[in-house]
Amino acid sequence: MTAYTPTPEVAAYLDSKRQRALIIGVLGLAACAAGFFMDSAQFYRSWLVAFIFWFGIALGGLAITMLNHVTGGAWGVMARRITESAAGNLPLMAVFFLPVVFGMQSLYEWTHADVVAKDPILQQKAPYLNTTFFYIRAAIYFGIWLFLLRLVRGWSLAQDREGAEPYHTRLQRVSAGGLLLYVLTLSFASTDWLMSLEPHWFSTIYGIMMLGSQGVTVFALIILTLTGLLRFKPISEIVTSVHLHDLGKLQFAFVMLWAYFNFSQYLIIWSGNLAEEVPWYVNRTQGGWQIIAVGLLFLNFIVPFAVLLSRNVKRNPGRVRPVVTLLFVMQIIYIFWLAAPAFSHGGPPHFSVHWLDLAAQLGVGGIFMWMFYSQLKSQPLLPQHEPYLEEAIHHGRHH
Repeated sequence: MTAYTPTPEVAAYLDSKRQRALIIGVLGLAACAAGFFMDSAQFYRSWLVAFIFWFGIALGGLAITMLNHVTGGAWGVMARRITESAAGNLPLMAVFFLPVVFGMQSLYEWTHADVVAKDPILQQKAPYLNTTFFYIRAAIYFGIWLFLLRLVRGWSLAQDREGAEPYHTRLQRVSAGGLLLYVLTLSFASTDWLMSLEPHWFSTIYGIMMLGSQGVTVFALIILTLTGLLRFKPISEIVTSVHLHDLGKLQFAFVMLWAYFNFSQYLIIWSGNLAEEVPWYVNRTQGGWQIIAVGLLFLNFIVPFAVLLSRNVKRNPGRVRPVVTLLFVMQIIYIFWLAAPAFSHGGPPHFSVHWLDLAAQLGVGGIFMWMFYSQLKSQPLLPQHEPYLEEAIHHGRHH
């Protein structure tokens, strides 16, 4: 069986990506360090937004990897090393979570005893919204995710070395339970880290909205990475327009899911018209934020939906790349739209972008992508001894 290890051309390509990402990441982190001393509160806010987005790619990568182990499919075989490399950054994201912990006083009003003492609602929520329990829950979340990562990625690499059995069966079983744990922990983590920025407001679909966001972003990363590698062997000899078509259909599906989840929340809140729910949307549809909301509607749903309907677009690397690049960028803006209006401290929110918002994205994202490309380079580009590997390769040649 061919090893599918990166050729010298692929290694050089990935090295150039790594070096560029590292430079961007170091410069971004240096700017963040300077910004911390200039305005620590703004640093923590900007860092939280960047952390949530890039963390979502790592956790979403783990989820998509487990999904493929459970369901099978040629698309997942072609994408597995990409999603595994993204998931491999979960330990990095655990480290990048530390500024969120240190900056809780600047981020979450429920951490201030004087505020809680004057607010009956926060007093009722205090058994859950308190710093000690916040730390414990975060440790549990990361413990579960890192444990799943160790099993899923460790067994996948062991399968490369030793053969399909018993690892293929183990991966299917642990992934089935892992997907359930993913949904549960993501729901709680989304509540803790994002929804509690406005502790009076609540939504039972918030975690599922984040799931949709992660799905959109991860499939955009898969398609961008795979189409970049299509210029080189062995990927150019294996991945065909059929595989891209499959991935494009899944990207299309997650775009619809993202829109469905967000519209469902809006419809429920609009029809309920309750005083404790409506302000969340009011704050995000005034003061300039309405432009972002409309932009998300058109550029993260309507335009990609219409373009991805085309079979030719999904099969053509040059045509699908701009679409998924747009989706990737719009998901950064989406996370910003979810979080930033909460920092208005009770006054009407006005849209603004601080230079630290960009610095944090570049710092966190640059280091993330540096490690992503490093992990991608260090292993075969396709899973060895995968029972469905030959079937996945022939799938692309018989359509």
